[in-house]
Amino acid sequence: MDLHRLGLISARVNNFVLVARLGSIRQAAKAQNVAPSSISRTIKQLEEDIGAPLYERTGQRLKLTSAGELLYFHIRQSTTELNRAITEINDLQGLRRGTVTVAVIESAARGLLPEVLAAFWIRNPEITVDVRVTGSAEAAALLSQGEADLALVFDIRVPRNARRITSAALPLGVMVAPGSRLTTRTGPLRVYDLAGERVVLSDNSLTLGSSVEELFSGSFVEISRRARTNSIGLMIDLAMRGLGTIVQTRLGVEPEIARGDLVFIPLQDPKLQPRRLLLLSRPKAEISSAASSLSVAMAMAMERIST
Repeated sequence: MDLHRLGLISARVNNFVLVARLGSIRQAAKAQNVAPSSISRTIKQLEEDIGAPLYERTGQRLKLTSAGELLYFHIRQSTTELNRAITEINDLQGLRRGTVTVAVIESAARGLLPEVLAAFWIRNPEITVDVRVTGSAEAAALLSQGEADLALVFDIRVPRNARRITSAALPLGVMVAPGSRLTTRTGPLRVYDLAGERVVLSDNSLTLGSSVEELFSGSFVEISRRARTNSIGLMIDLAMRGLGTIVQTRLGVEPEIARGDLVFIPLQDPKLQPRRLLLLSRPKAEISSAASSLSVAMAMAMERIST
């Protein structure tokens, strides 16, 4: 839940934590849709009042000093306790109102969350759900830091202070526009059949990117890397226009496949493992009734899409 929006932490503290997490004043400003000078000014005022520098510049990133690390540690402890207090207050009110924060990868935000929320809000119309769309590593970090109640991620190690609720195995496949040469093939599609294809890849901010790169590097298949992006939506649009081939799961692309705008062809390769979609939550003692109820709905939806 957003403690800053509730007024329980100051703008100074919120800006300090954002810069520490993102490593950049510019990125922190972008996340809040404010001018970088505004973030820089509050950080400078905080350093002056504390009497110690909190950041040092390392290349293009800002790194916490020893004083900054000490302050960040204690802020995290405090925000964890504040989140626990809000959770307990919400529990006193049952499911009548409250806020649940979900950190989720883009494909799940497109393909799984809308249907889940539609059903959830029929039963719990006053619950606010804050959705943070980000990469798997960042979603897990938000959960670990107490800034999210639930997280939907792909193929990562479960953080020590998080709980795995369930998982779903989703096979990788190729998605192309109708009429592509790959749609006319017969028999199973192997990795070597993609030789010469113009492939749109996800960048390293998404776990999908490393999975697909490992797939091609291990097979010695020569492909033409047409583009790299951190946007699943852009990858889908390019594939629909016949501008490239994408390799991913069906998650988040079901409407385009159902309309016939894209064709999904499963990849069958002995070395290729399905991707694992994980639903994570904060520890059971720290999760609200509202978040618990939403996690059940999300888990049921994952069961329906699992292989």
